[in-house]
Amino acid sequence: MKFFLDNWILFALAATSGGLLFWPLIKGGAAAGSVGTGEAVRLINREKGVLIDVGETAEFEAGHAAGARHIPLGQLEGHKQLPTNKTLPLLLMCPTGSRAGRAAALLRKAGYEKAVAVAGGTAAWRDASLPVERLAAKPADGKAA
Repeated sequence: MKFFLDNWILFALAATSGGLLFWPLIKGGAAAGSVGTGEAVRLINREKGVLIDVGETAEFEAGHAAGARHIPLGQLEGHKQLPTNKTLPLLLMCPTGSRAGRAAALLRKAGYEKAVAVAGGTAAWRDASLPVERLAAKPADGKAA
């Protein structure tokens, strides 16, 4: 008991750090408003979720999740490629997932109640061995081959 009383600060620090490590599990998984790649695939397959890449054009062309619609973050509000059914799950991606979180929040404010970011973005999608597409690069003269 004396050891505990002499080192109570160390025990408090250990308990606090352990609590902080388990907080995401208690709270419900990844960052608020985001889902992992497995849950994203489930939403696409079972609930007709729509995958939207909010990265810039060059990032999208370099590699994106197969079947994703491309709507850059700056053009997201009111874009014609957004589904009219606001109850469908919208899964937002970008290369790292940081812009996707902002896009999900923006779309939830616009009435898309199931808008969520895919945690880790395209990088996590690749790491999970899920299909990635690349757009063919245009020749230097800008004309199609």
